Amino acid sequence: MELQQLIKRIVDIMSLMKRIKSILKNSQYADIEQLRKIGIKIGQKCEIYSDVSFGSEPYLISIGDHVRITQGVRFVTHDGGVWVVRELYKEHDIDLFGNIEIGNNVHIGLNTIIMPGVKIGSNVIIGCGAVVTKSIPDGEIWGGVPAKKITTVEEYYSKHTQDFDHTKNMDIVSKETYLRKKFEKGN
Repeated sequence: MELQQLIKRIVDIMSLMKRIKSILKNSQYADIEQLRKIGIKIGQKCEIYSDVSFGSEPYLISIGDHVRITQGVRFVTHDGGVWVVRELYKEHDIDLFGNIEIGNNVHIGLNTIIMPGVKIGSNVIIGCGAVVTKSIPDGEIWGGVPAKKITTVEEYYSKHTQDFDHTKNMDIVSKETYLRKKFEKGN
């Protein structure tokens, strides 16, 4: 094989790898514009993973600015228990709905379920696997089943100020090196 052909094949392979990487990266996150088209109100600078379920009434959901909704989160805008009531009381055409409102600067952890009628304030963290059945005030961290207050964001920050690692702007190799070194020492 000639050198020029070899170089062309290497460039083609690198280009293909770059496209695959882009596809994989982009498939991790939802298309915000498509979500808006189905009626969800979404603010600016949001990060929403692609496998989030917005239920059967997505137009009842509003999301503020700088909100991260991680993998497996489920929004439930209707009460499925009406199934039993319809039959028991012969009210076959009834439903029970509730809107869901998310404030600004919120992180919703993996596999969280948010029930109808819930309002989540601003500057809130919700732990992984939480089932949120009640509204959450500004500045609190909630988790559990059912979700309850764990602490405030201010207390969390104060408690961990000395523990934070400043790795967000590191490249992947530098971050790995830093973390391996830190945890090999048992810090």
